[in-house]
Amino acid sequence: MRNRITEMLGVEHPIVQAPMGYIARAQLASAVSNAGGMGIIETSSGQLDAVRDEILKMRDLTDKPFGVNIAQLFVRDPGIVDFVVENGVKFVTTSAGDPTKFTALLKEAGLTVFHVVPSLRGALKAVDAGVDGLVVEGNEGGGFKAPTGASTMVLLPLVCSKVDVPVIAAGGICDGRTMAAAFVLGAEGVQMGTRMVSAAESPVHDNWKRLICDATEGDTFLLNRDTPPAFRVLRSPFSERAEAEGRPAIPSLENVLDLYFNGNLEASFAFGGQVAGRIERVEPVARIISETMAEFEAVMREVAARYA
Repeated sequence: MRNRITEMLGVEHPIVQAPMGYIARAQLASAVSNAGGMGIIETSSGQLDAVRDEILKMRDLTDKPFGVNIAQLFVRDPGIVDFVVENGVKFVTTSAGDPTKFTALLKEAGLTVFHVVPSLRGALKAVDAGVDGLVVEGNEGGGFKAPTGASTMVLLPLVCSKVDVPVIAAGGICDGRTMAAAFVLGAEGVQMGTRMVSAAESPVHDNWKRLICDATEGDTFLLNRDTPPAFRVLRSPFSERAEAEGRPAIPSLENVLDLYFNGNLEASFAFGGQVAGRIERVEPVARIISETMAEFEAVMREVAARYA
């Protein structure tokens, strides 16, 4: 495929892997890049020494393009732009913060910058700040969310009707059919989060992956709707109690990592989007991406033949 996203990012397929904290590291990101998509290394963990090591690993594991996310809510290091530039990164997504803070500095250093937005207001502010593109994130996606955000079905065409920059759709994307829907609504690329958490190369424990694969479309909670930051998590006994009690806080880092890598579902929240209800199997990243592209092309041809 050739469009503005593939040309800007230098990738074969306009599929981006979401920058999940502690998860979006070299093991997963290199698999995405090697499969023709855009692997992303996270910084939301705040562990910049570890992130530097992961970037070095990426260069050993792939010769394909990859990017880094700057999660402004979690990364308070004033040298984060220099850090990214010094590590030779060419593509950056910025999120969870003001797009005017880093965009100009990153652009001056020659990087391509996309900002993640949960609203039309945020999208227009990011465009005014000079970003090259947007990641438009619907509220059905997993992880931290705007408490009053709109679904991808509503937000994506709204933003695409008001901006001229290329848009990557996030929230509810897991296969070629949902990718095709996003393109019809105006996107030129898609981002996958929950689907990549469930991938074979994802470093999280199998218990989390099974939770995704066993989930129904209604098995998530959007917590902290009244006291941001809100976040969407998978249903589990732990999250059910938090939903009942109200105003839940993210547990300690020790508990979070106990869930992520030891599989203790009673330790913390397992983030996940509503699209978990459509994910049935743990599959390798290469298969996820190749089957997504094949289905995308088949669906677009089918719709054109039926209605055009």
